[in-house]
Amino acid sequence: MEDFGTTALLMGAAAALLVGFSKTGMPGAAIPAVALMAEAFPEQTRLSVGALLPILLVGDLFALGYYRRHADWTRLLELVPYVLVGMIPGYLVLATVPDGILRRLLGAIVLGLLGIQLARQWLGWQPLPDRRWLVGGTGLLAGFGTTVGNAAGPVMSIYLVGQKLGKQEFLGTAAWFFFVVNLSKIPGFVLLGMITPRTLTFDLLVAPVVMIGALIGVSVLKRLPQGVFNALVLCLAGVAAVRLLFF
Repeated sequence: MEDFGTTALLMGAAAALLVGFSKTGMPGAAIPAVALMAEAFPEQTRLSVGALLPILLVGDLFALGYYRRHADWTRLLELVPYVLVGMIPGYLVLATVPDGILRRLLGAIVLGLLGIQLARQWLGWQPLPDRRWLVGGTGLLAGFGTTVGNAAGPVMSIYLVGQKLGKQEFLGTAAWFFFVVNLSKIPGFVLLGMITPRTLTFDLLVAPVVMIGALIGVSVLKRLPQGVFNALVLCLAGVAAVRLLFF
């Protein structure tokens, strides 16, 4: 068994804990997980992105175990074709363009979406109908963002909050969405050399910690009022956008 070092394993375990918590309790709480996994692979950022993907899938499975019956399939099926299309340029970008530029662009777009959602709430705008441009734009951006840097979370959070889903419906819909999307990314990440025997070995060591985070998340969700849940989701989406822009 490869020796990864205590620091790397602690960073990976912390990332796994946050992933579990975010999948079953507070979407967006896993924002630091990307940075923590990068610390576990300090000289190989691409490998850190690949190493995080199986951890996210384990978290998705826990979320499905708790909330799979609460998904809003109308929202999911509308998004899927656009997400798949958005993933295509994402893979091209991974192979050709420095990710720093794209991360900042994605962060700026997320902040713009967040601003629209906040304006709707604070100024009393009527809820946006499910126009094709809204669904299509969300799907394309989510597909692109998840491929480039596992960054579809804030996009989906803003979209689902805007659809006024309950807490369990939110998490059930997100669970199915991210499980299918993350599963579909595995072949591309393998071909790009981002998932390797080394990253999979690392994942096996830290993945059990996801369960602890998931159990904590379920407990927290039961005690969290819907209004507080929505506010925290949007705040964490804003934090994610700032991280994409500046870090």
